[in-house]
Amino acid sequence: IIDLYILLCLHYLKTGINGMYLANKLVDSHIKTFITYNKGQTWALLPAPAADVAGNNLHCILPFCSLHLHLEMSENPYTSGPITSKKSVPGIIVATGTTSDISNILQQLEQMWMFCWVFLLLFSHRAPTQIFDEEHNIWFLDNGGALLAVLHATTPIRHLWISLDEGKKWDRHSFSLAPLYVDGVLMEPESDNHIITFFGHFSHRSEWQLIKIDYKGLFNRRCMDGDYQTWYLHNKGELCVMGEKQIYMKRRPGNRCMLAQDYSRIYSSEPCLCTAYDFECDYGWERQADGKCSPAFWFNPNGAAKSCSTSQSFLNSTGYRKVLSNNCKETGRNVYSPRRETCRPRAPRGLRLSTSQGELSAAVGSNVTFMVYLDDGDSLRTSIQLDFGDGIKITYSNLSRTDDGIKHIYRATGIYRVTASAENSQGSDSSTLFLHITSPVERVYLSAPIVAIRGKEANLTAVVWPSHPRTLTFFWWFDNSSEPIITLEGSISYTFQKEGKNKVTVQVASGSTVLQDSKVITVKEFFRSLLLSFSPALDEHNPDIPEWREDIGRVVSGVLEDQLLVSLYPGLPTTAELFILPDEHTSSEHNRRSEEALERISDIFVTALNQGLVQFELKTDIRIIVYMTQQTLAPLVDSNSIHSGSAMLMLLSVVFVGLAAFFIYKFKRKIPWIHVQTEDSHEKEPEVISTVGQNDTMSKVKLSEFPSQKELMEKELEARTRGIYNLEMIMCSTVC
Repeated sequence: IIDLYILLCLHYLKTGINGMYLANKLVDSHIKTFITYNKGQTWALLPAPAADVAGNNLHCILPFCSLHLHLEMSENPYTSGPITSKKSVPGIIVATGTTSDISNILQQLEQMWMFCWVFLLLFSHRAPTQIFDEEHNIWFLDNGGALLAVLHATTPIRHLWISLDEGKKWDRHSFSLAPLYVDGVLMEPESDNHIITFFGHFSHRSEWQLIKIDYKGLFNRRCMDGDYQTWYLHNKGELCVMGEKQIYMKRRPGNRCMLAQDYSRIYSSEPCLCTAYDFECDYGWERQADGKCSPAFWFNPNGAAKSCSTSQSFLNSTGYRKVLSNNCKETGRNVYSPRRETCRPRAPRGLRLSTSQGELSAAVGSNVTFMVYLDDGDSLRTSIQLDFGDGIKITYSNLSRTDDGIKHIYRATGIYRVTASAENSQGSDSSTLFLHITSPVERVYLSAPIVAIRGKEANLTAVVWPSHPRTLTFFWWFDNSSEPIITLEGSISYTFQKEGKNKVTVQVASGSTVLQDSKVITVKEFFRSLLLSFSPALDEHNPDIPEWREDIGRVVSGVLEDQLLVSLYPGLPTTAELFILPDEHTSSEHNRRSEEALERISDIFVTALNQGLVQFELKTDIRIIVYMTQQTLAPLVDSNSIHSGSAMLMLLSVVFVGLAAFFIYKFKRKIPWIHVQTEDSHEKEPEVISTVGQNDTMSKVKLSEFPSQKELMEKELEARTRGIYNLEMIMCSTVC
């Protein structure tokens, strides 16, 4: 059903008359046949005959009922098919169809294929006429002077019908003694050979049979001038069809004369004056309900003037154009013909700038092609300037010189503001786009502190190679967050609210490339840190890369204590920072005690570093000594005064330092309630560029040698009972 619907909607038939077509269309579930006399400008329904072949009134009145034809040409060259026309027989069409006013398309299709009638359409003064109530194959004989009809049946036949008066009367003739299954008919059209050949078989098992018929005996002589009459082609009484009046010659009905081979149907042709009927809507215009053509919503009728220059002229459409092959004659000033107009200077309007591919990003070093368009203006007298945004500008005298595009190569990454300007004596216009020039990102490194304080901002930086200023997008992921923080800069400040290890990941997007790096940051309420420096020999072997600094940090941590954090800073001279952290399980009520313990441990490390006890072997015969550069105090969250005076606090501090230094070298006992930890690096261990020797005899300062909390408290109590004199002596000896 779908295939048949497409066939009915799209198929049309060209008749033997210029500009005349038949077409089927589906309208409100009805299959309707339409006819046009002006090559499709206007269409009308095909009227049905008043009565059938038996003389019964069909009661088919337009527009509720009309004639529907099967516009399907025969694929078999030996049969005529459902519809037949001939160029040498203008005005006559024989077709199979039906008349129906039912609304159900399925019933209509069924009736069209099961109850087909044969109609003869004569486009003169006569309406369509039904000639058979069964489907027949129709051929034109004698250059269209006679009609041959053979029943299209699955049963054998032995008769044929011939008409010499355009289908008004049909004579039956027998062409075979025995009924024949007719498979096809052969003839030589438009020749003096009047032989018809039937081929078929008498039964399904018999051989092929050929039967030749000479129909020349139907005529008694050749036609003379007095055997013809004239008739006019018209469209509902209008004699001008496709812009001309045509008078045709045809044989008078009843004359049994034979037409000559060089017989011409057209007697005379006279052009008519052009009317609206001879024009169709021009490109971009649509016909309205009143029959006039108006511009479509997407069409600019003044667009044709944009390439027009001053002192020139052009033909401007009025919205109409003459139908192709129409021969009407235009006289005087025709309102439908294009009008010649003089070009007037116009200011540039609608300037548009884009790249050839429509993309707003490109790789550095690639050739970018810019396209400039101007919707309206004197393009031949309008100068175009293009500013590429990188300090280079180019100017063209007119728009035509930019037809192939303007090419430019950017040598550096960045976001460039590209501006096109159009200017003439009447005004100016401009257009701007932003072009993103990128280059591939090779490497990303996240620079972040090893330790951060809870509730305080920490600075994070993503270092990208090569450098891409203002051309990258950064995605910052913190712990198990479901959404990242997105920035256009490579630095961010973030406040950690949870103690412990916090993983930070940065993703860098450059075009379609995404790279990332991660770091683990230890977050504490407080901590102690010491700035470290090294022997000058270390600077000579410092390549200043992150992997080398991480390796040296792990070596120094191992020298001091396996559970410490040491972070080296980039640049020369080589410096580092030692982090001393409280126990992970320290509760808030013990914060005060833990702060005091961190302070004492820090003083112990200061003494060891100042005495040059921390060393490691970089290479054979190259030993590096670690010194303390400056002691820094991270914010310790306690500002309450617990001592009676600043003097007492200073003296007690000196006592604690002396006692700690004495007991760590005397007893070498462990302090169990202080926990220090190292950076937990999940990254792959990089290769150490400067090899560090691991000497078992290397000096180490072990936290296991520190005195216990009980011993420190006993020594502190004993120091307080000795009095001011003893405190001053200890302070003096310690300082000395």
